[in-house]
Amino acid sequence: MTNISTQKASSSHQQLELPSAIEGIHIMEKLIETICSTYKLSEDHYGNILVGVTEAVNNAIYHGNKSDPNKKVHVGFETTPQSITFSVTDEGPGFDFNNLPDPTDPENLEKPSGRGIFLMKHLADTVTFTDNGRSVSLTFTMKDN
Repeated sequence: MTNISTQKASSSHQQLELPSAIEGIHIMEKLIETICSTYKLSEDHYGNILVGVTEAVNNAIYHGNKSDPNKKVHVGFETTPQSITFSVTDEGPGFDFNNLPDPTDPENLEKPSGRGIFLMKHLADTVTFTDNGRSVSLTFTMKDN
């Protein structure tokens, strides 16, 4: 079992390495719970962060690293008094994040995947892809807390 702790500071940056397996998502969920509790974030912020960041980790594990146990998912998070930013990087080849099918298009509604990035973009205040799509940063503004 992984013990996760974080300290509240005016600005903080921390890194975490996750396995490319389902337990990586569980570890991330615990970390998000700890961060949201430490920073006394609202339930709305918690829900948006939980769904957005776990989607990013899920994509990194299953699409980026292809569930390869020899590859890791690297997660960083940085807090300021105004925002919290998570970065998720996989060890895969990347992807073309500018040409994704629209999951709200009727022909895509029945597809079992394809909604993760859509969710990230609608839940985070800013979503930025870098390194040919291998890395994504999600920023959540901490207003109304």
